[in-house]
Amino acid sequence: MIPPSVRRAVEREIGPVVEARPVGGGCINEALRVTTARGACFVKHNAAAPPEMFAAEADGLRALRDAAPEEIRVPEVLAMGGEGTADDPVWIALEWLEPGARRRDFGERLGRGLAALHRARSGGWGWERTNFIGSLPQENGGAATWAEFWRDRRIAPQLRRAREGGRLPGKEAEWERLIARLPDLLAAAEDDGPSLLHGDLWGGNVASASGDPALIDPAVYRGHREADLAMAELFGGFDAAFHAAYREAWPLRPGYDEARRAIYQLYYLLVHVSLFGGGYVAQTAGVLRTIT
Repeated sequence: MIPPSVRRAVEREIGPVVEARPVGGGCINEALRVTTARGACFVKHNAAAPPEMFAAEADGLRALRDAAPEEIRVPEVLAMGGEGTADDPVWIALEWLEPGARRRDFGERLGRGLAALHRARSGGWGWERTNFIGSLPQENGGAATWAEFWRDRRIAPQLRRAREGGRLPGKEAEWERLIARLPDLLAAAEDDGPSLLHGDLWGGNVASASGDPALIDPAVYRGHREADLAMAELFGGFDAAFHAAYREAWPLRPGYDEARRAIYQLYYLLVHVSLFGGGYVAQTAGVLRTIT
């Protein structure tokens, strides 16, 4: 059911609502396919989320849409609003991407397109605003080097959150050794410079829009392109054609498979430790041990 305040806002911003029905949209927000007099759109709403959550998502989607090559689709942001209360949930309306079976070259096009997207460059490491990874704030303040950014904006905030929640994976000494080694371990990646990243590239955030690859639910920032690839490898959902096409379009520097992939995956695992706990604590500790 579409909340009354959201319905009124959608009708004001887009057009009269003809139909609203629930669709899959993740575990954080309620999602709807809303048909208006102007056509269908995708609407998410959340009574508990801060207003800046969808504003940050819109910012990321616009950046991706502006930079995306022809191989990759990104939904257009149509409107958003709300105060984040029971009576006035925050909401965002996006272009409706009609689902469809993936074309045979879906993975290849996604890999080639992601490499092209990663070549979008403007500015240094970081982003102009804090955004969200899942429901957690993601800090994006700038840094002079990639190693500093990964230490101060990715690993350190999530380690602090894990400690405060009594869920620290592994031993403090192991984390201290890793942090001390980050400048050396990430040095080879430094030369590539910042790329525009999706930021949360797991399989659920890649849709099939009438068979074409589409990126949704980003956590955008300017970082090293390998971080997107490491997330894509963490939970699966990307075929061999994707990985091969990416590496053919833009080969990776030595050391990614041996250490840097695990370093990037630790961030996403720590996020899952804070959100879900359970087996992610042991999994994170295991990955930490492989590089310390």
